[in-house]
Amino acid sequence: MDNLETPRLLLREMLPTDAPGILALDSDPEVLRYVPGQLLKTLEEAAGVIAYIRQQYAQNGIGRWAVVRRDTQEFIGWCGIKLVNDYHTNGRTNYYDIGYRLLRQHWGQGFASEAARASLAYAFDTLKLPEIHATARRENLASCRILERLGLRKETEFRQDDALWHWYTKANEALRL
Repeated sequence: MDNLETPRLLLREMLPTDAPGILALDSDPEVLRYVPGQLLKTLEEAAGVIAYIRQQYAQNGIGRWAVVRRDTQEFIGWCGIKLVNDYHTNGRTNYYDIGYRLLRQHWGQGFASEAARASLAYAFDTLKLPEIHATARRENLASCRILERLGLRKETEFRQDDALWHWYTKANEALRL
């Protein structure tokens, strides 16, 4: 899997040594406020998350990248493209999803937008994917704004996990020419 660089970030393969960062990320109730599932409690659980992501690399050739600040080399979260083929969302499976999650102290600095923009460009320019999808809970206004600034458009709302979600899509315009 390729690494990506932006002016402030390195997006690289998730490594087993990222387990403390994943634990910090997924044990924070505020970070997971709009995400279904349980908070992580142990490094072993975090290692399981990383193993799942690394399995996606092997099976699908793509998965979420670790997001690292170039100036400090610190792990600040994850971002990237994922082939959703092992569960259904909005009644769909086998689609490419863009997603991101950052440690709270890195919110509001444009890092999620920067990483997502690079991931979207990679999906369209390198992978030549015909379209990208994303989901965000309706109340997650910050995430919805990021997706809309990236040019994804809200197609529908759906109910899942006892919450209302937006379903977003963006077509690869370069493939339509």
